[in-house]
Amino acid sequence: MSAWIDRILKEFTADLARLWIAADPDDVLLDERVLSGLRDRGFELLPFEDSVVFRAEYEERYRAAWDLGQSGPSKALILHLRGTHVGDLPWDYLSRARRASVSLANLFPNLSYTVVRQIGPEHHDALYAAQAKYASQPLGESATKEFILTHIFRISPHLISRVEDLWRELLRLHYGEQALPAVLGDHVAKVLGENPAFQYLPLRELFCSKATLLRVVQEAWYRYLSDRGVDGTRTAEPPAPEFVGRVDLPFEHPDVRVIVDSMFLDGLLHPLAVRGVLPKIPEWAKVGIIQDPLALRNLVYEGIKSLHQTLPTSESSFREWVNTARKFGEVLARFHALDSVRAEGLRAAIADLQTSADESLRQWTGKHYADLPSLPVAKGPVMVHHIPRYLSMRRTAGEYKIALVVFDGLAIDQWVQIREALAKRAPKIAFDEAACFAWLPTLTSVSRQAIFSGLKPREFGDTIESTGSEPSQWLRFWQDHGLRANEVLYRKGIKRNDQLGDVCAALSSPPLKVAGLVVDTVDEIVHGAVLGRRGIAAQIASWCESGFVDRLFGSLLSMGFNVYVTADHGNVEAVGQGRPKQGLAAEMRGERVRTYRSETLVVESAVSSPVSFRLDVAGLPANFLPLFAGGRTAFMPEGEQAVVHGGIAVEELIVPFIKVGSER
Repeated sequence: MSAWIDRILKEFTADLARLWIAADPDDVLLDERVLSGLRDRGFELLPFEDSVVFRAEYEERYRAAWDLGQSGPSKALILHLRGTHVGDLPWDYLSRARRASVSLANLFPNLSYTVVRQIGPEHHDALYAAQAKYASQPLGESATKEFILTHIFRISPHLISRVEDLWRELLRLHYGEQALPAVLGDHVAKVLGENPAFQYLPLRELFCSKATLLRVVQEAWYRYLSDRGVDGTRTAEPPAPEFVGRVDLPFEHPDVRVIVDSMFLDGLLHPLAVRGVLPKIPEWAKVGIIQDPLALRNLVYEGIKSLHQTLPTSESSFREWVNTARKFGEVLARFHALDSVRAEGLRAAIADLQTSADESLRQWTGKHYADLPSLPVAKGPVMVHHIPRYLSMRRTAGEYKIALVVFDGLAIDQWVQIREALAKRAPKIAFDEAACFAWLPTLTSVSRQAIFSGLKPREFGDTIESTGSEPSQWLRFWQDHGLRANEVLYRKGIKRNDQLGDVCAALSSPPLKVAGLVVDTVDEIVHGAVLGRRGIAAQIASWCESGFVDRLFGSLLSMGFNVYVTADHGNVEAVGQGRPKQGLAAEMRGERVRTYRSETLVVESAVSSPVSFRLDVAGLPANFLPLFAGGRTAFMPEGEQAVVHGGIAVEELIVPFIKVGSER
């Protein structure tokens, strides 16, 4: 364990007290490695965000057991306070609890607190080690920025003087998912802006936004080929933002070329589709060109190999799994775009990748999934129940009108397909793409209800088997955040163009501030699929051609909404292993998961289904016990194939979270 984690954990010893109060204004404890370390020490952390929710959980799960001399769910409980006003807590907590305080100001005494608090928690470990080794005396704000750039991001803006140096560093940063925080992006832009060679570039946006960087590089790539006489059809991605203007990259520089090559393989950049004979171009440049179906097949195959070599492990961070899922989605979307002959030739390689990824994710989930609900959401939701809270923060930041569009059952690769269709049909629509974790089991009544309530499933246990309470849950959340009933809209069952008129009429209500919309089309396609996921891809393509999605997004944007898109779960292609003998006793009889109300029944069903496994999912009701189908199997008649959901595969568990915007 690192010195950083050890330094934090040494404050907590479960034997000293059962109830702790931790004043943590900087969310130091809400780091997945810290949470994992606390759990290993016998602690569970419960954020004190809603006093009523906290008291209900504390009284029911902990205090009642402790008063009876029982151990309870864990040896000790930490009341996590995101602030320093401990004295405002109820007296009975204060009288029982042991207190602790952690803050970045104390942990980084030699660095500027105003700068450090704007650096993501994923960098704290390395920054703590760098401070111990190199920061022997207190540094001011500017010196702290230079210190962090040098020791964490490996950048010295004063040494970047050539165009190739700039693009090498930009590509290296974003390919490694190391976008600069805004405070550092501003500093770098100020330093580099003094160089006449860079004054025409949006430097801050390029260093801070991966989406902007990729679109600028993509546009420059198409221009690079055009200047060499290579013309073709763009396979995806709208043009670069208009404020950028013409930007030429030094693609032939070795340091730039090697990263661009990897970006094409991972699906971050999109090749140009070319017909006919190619003019003479460098051999390395052909990675960004598709001249025939064989070239696309080879690109998919190389992407599969690259992913296989870099799969996260059970010790990886949630960010690594999210990034892998997004790259996986790009590769799968390309795979489903292949003709049937070439797709069949890669089916075994795809299946092998899926098997390896699923097993690694299952092991990771068993160790780390319980930590995800407590992670901070300021930079984006980690789980789907974080989404309403994140949107509330965006409203506070000035996005007064917000629309959340939930595509029921949409997997990440299917989002990629929709995105690419929109790039051709509505090139002025732009996307800022991320992803988050669905709730397990990945069923609509569990995960979609979590989206619209903003709650963990344990907190809506009475309605966990139905989605009927979503309208009232969505309204209740926003009323708790200061809105009135006529300022909140919920609408589901949206799927066809002829419904958009009524939807837009409701959205145009002057008082309306927040809208939650459920688009059911993909889920209907999935449940009616007879030709597997390739057949689903064809149906989604046809649906996109109807213009429904671009009309919906265009209408929302034109009415002034800030538009966010997500899904409650994805879907996988599975084969039947047979049904558990206790199937009739299951409360919810899904294809990928069965849930039971008693331990005896779930154990009996597990014994009768050898290709299944148990997982205790923190956050589910105590009497809601899931049994998952193992591998890519389902609780269906043996040998039967279907596209289903409910389990822990990459395509089921990690879903898109997209900000939709328009280029001005």
